[in-house]
Amino acid sequence: MCESGKQMQKCSASTKQMDVMCKVTCVCILRKIGYLLYIVLILSFTVQCVSGSHITGTWNTKDFFKFLVKFGVQKTNMRNQRDSSGYIFGNITSKVNSSKYVTFAVLDRGYFLEYYGNRTVVNKEKACRLMFHKIESAAYDIRCNVGGEIDFLRKVPCPENSLCVDEDTPWNVVKGHQLTFVVEDVNQPRFWYISLVACYQDPETCNWHHYTEEIELNYDLWLVNGNPNVSSFNPLVYQFSFDKQDTVELYVVFFLVYMVLVPLQVYAAMRQHHPVTRLFTASLILEFLALSLILIHVLKFSLDGEGVQQLAVAGDILDILSRASFMLLLLLLAKGWAVTRQEFTWKPLVFGIWFLYGVVHILLYVWNMTEVDIIEDIDEYQTWPGWLIIIFRTLIMVWFLFELRNTMMYEHNTQKLNFFLHFGASALVWFIYLPIIALIALQVSALWRFKLLLGITYSADCLAYCVMTHLLWPTRSEQYFLLAEETDLGDELDEFNEAPHVINSYTALSSGHRRIPSEPPDLTKIIA
Repeated sequence: MCESGKQMQKCSASTKQMDVMCKVTCVCILRKIGYLLYIVLILSFTVQCVSGSHITGTWNTKDFFKFLVKFGVQKTNMRNQRDSSGYIFGNITSKVNSSKYVTFAVLDRGYFLEYYGNRTVVNKEKACRLMFHKIESAAYDIRCNVGGEIDFLRKVPCPENSLCVDEDTPWNVVKGHQLTFVVEDVNQPRFWYISLVACYQDPETCNWHHYTEEIELNYDLWLVNGNPNVSSFNPLVYQFSFDKQDTVELYVVFFLVYMVLVPLQVYAAMRQHHPVTRLFTASLILEFLALSLILIHVLKFSLDGEGVQQLAVAGDILDILSRASFMLLLLLLAKGWAVTRQEFTWKPLVFGIWFLYGVVHILLYVWNMTEVDIIEDIDEYQTWPGWLIIIFRTLIMVWFLFELRNTMMYEHNTQKLNFFLHFGASALVWFIYLPIIALIALQVSALWRFKLLLGITYSADCLAYCVMTHLLWPTRSEQYFLLAEETDLGDELDEFNEAPHVINSYTALSSGHRRIPSEPPDLTKIIA
């Protein structure tokens, strides 16, 4: 088309204009991602969660009650009973000597809910009686309930360099520690709830009373699945609560997949300098960084029971940002950006909704970590903010389908329509899986729910990234991307920006730059 020098200059100017528009859009996207990354940095040091199997700290009895941790103990194997039981052991000491003791409680859910619910009674003397009303009938005590069959309680603090006063089987205590609970359940895995409370049982009357003195206790406790006295325990399950067991293998498998996928996509991005490719590469790298941080945390956790909680929080938030940026890419492609047009309508609305979704998702994560009571056996999608984010995602999916339909109505190029069909089908699966799995998770026990959500979420995301890598591979995408090359149709660009449906004129260029008519493509050949 560029038959004269003037037209050649116009073509070159159009090419530069396209480059500028793409760069401006990319800069806008990266700036917003930068803002969200700043939020990640702040939140990773402010959001705190107690989920380790090795917990340390201090507690003052003036606070009356302190919940320490919830830990899932695996089902006991009768053929290997001692080595498959759960163990809770450690030290609880104080620098102040006292004639009375407070109570360290290890309870299952059946006993814990009533105990936990009565902690808020204003009259603490009455609160102690109510909290232990059900427990005292089942808990063993050498003076008050010799017939008790369950080991629930310990009197603390323990004497300095000695076992706790009610450890009547010294051989059962893990060497180097003051107390040990051996948790056995041959029927099913179970959550156990560990806490400290300023209540004591009078050894004469066996009544429960409020401990009114003020002392500070130091605790150093371990919670493990497996016998700590042997060296043959499985490090992938030993330190982990039952609901988190076997997740290390999941993280490692997906990390290895991304170790292959990320270099391939970086190579593709270097071969093809295109805004879509850059945005997708950024999203994929964010996901890889998120997985790397979480993997470092869980590997360290398997060794010391603590991990690096800041890395875990940063990884979770980067994972949210990766999904949000991937959602933005889907919306932009649905509007035909860089495939049928270089500019798109309602740009502030698109970026505004994307930014709002990312912020709301991060706030949901923070709210779930700080406000949801750990006692409740629910996940983030079983709360009203969780349902809000699912509804928000569903509305975005409907909008995505509407925009994709409009784009395809004005597109007549066979290769581009073929791309949109494959792209739309895979994107729809990615959009819809989360609402479906959230509904399924309502019927799944909390002991299995985390692993189910983690496995399906990571699998769906990984599959989506693999499919998108395939669709955007340079040898394929050059068939339908609008690439800013010297042979771009500069005369038609202005018409194209104003009316995308007229870009396809079904013309071809000969070596002499003369217009040669061609027939429209046969739409029946589109591969569904």
